[in-house]
Amino acid sequence: MIKACDSATLLSAVPAILTDDALELEADRLLRALLHVDCDPQGRTWNYETCRAIAPLTLEINRLKRERDAVILAHSYVEPEIIYGVADFRGDSYFLSLKAREVRARVIVFAGVVFMAETAKILSPEALVVVPDRGSGCSLADSLTGAQLRELKALYPDATVVCYINCTADVKAESDVCVTSGNVHHIVANLPARRILFVPDRLMGQNVRDELRRRGVDKEIITSDGTCMVHDQFGPADIAAARERFPGLKVVAHPECTAEVAVASDFVGSTGAMMKYVKTTAAPYYLMLTECGLVGRLQVEAPEKAFIGGCRLCPYMKLNSLEKVRDVLRAPRPDQIVTLDEPLRRRAERCIERMFELSPKD
Repeated sequence: MIKACDSATLLSAVPAILTDDALELEADRLLRALLHVDCDPQGRTWNYETCRAIAPLTLEINRLKRERDAVILAHSYVEPEIIYGVADFRGDSYFLSLKAREVRARVIVFAGVVFMAETAKILSPEALVVVPDRGSGCSLADSLTGAQLRELKALYPDATVVCYINCTADVKAESDVCVTSGNVHHIVANLPARRILFVPDRLMGQNVRDELRRRGVDKEIITSDGTCMVHDQFGPADIAAARERFPGLKVVAHPECTAEVAVASDFVGSTGAMMKYVKTTAAPYYLMLTECGLVGRLQVEAPEKAFIGGCRLCPYMKLNSLEKVRDVLRAPRPDQIVTLDEPLRRRAERCIERMFELSPKD
């Protein structure tokens, strides 16, 4: 990523039409957005110098967006300079899937991980969908293939197959309905089948099983064995130590965490729900058991809140960078272009559209 000492190199590499006034205005804009972010994986301090260093890139990217008729969708876990410098829409998987379905841009740049870009291609097949780094995979999505799911379906032919959105297009194509961490309880509770084959997240499947049992909903939930390499790292001992050190602490966890962590937390919810909870509750401190990018967003959007750390980095999300976003807008390489076989895309689309149909309407 870019550091303040790179500013001379950056400034010499952009077109001469970028005047000092334009760069200063852009640096001021970036500083207003990023000033409060101190949850930075590279230890950067967002001051005028660091903002001036990236200003040539953000100006160029925003110019290229206009020229290419492009939009940038950014997941909350990517770097803050992407989220607040160039993204048109920022949020969790469900929100971004809605935007991918709605946008009418010629080009969609998905700053996140590859399965999310596949979802955008499923929902906007006419758009050119590109990823800044094809290596931005996902331990959870990579844990199950469509062929492996077909084998599981053969073992449980009477089960309704529910796939968490964090899966590949071929898994979606083999599933009956897609869910997110925000709508999973509502959708699964209202499916007519009692037996549910939930893939690919074993830990979320356990948390759904526990929550539905608490609500008195009788479902048999069978899971595959995938986990998220970020969220499965947290443990109840981390929570106990933090509570002892910080009285009044609120612990906020994602449902991809273990059941033990979920029980010990004050709130468990999707990325969007976690943000809403922090913004609307009062506490002296918050411990966010999720990816660090979300803490960075909250530091921007709720700077009065105090966070004690504890978050983890997703190495795949951090493969996204301003330089890669610029380069994919300039001239995408073949490996950066998301393509899907049309029959598979249509089957996956039915799975996702079913999610939109069954999601809560409030």
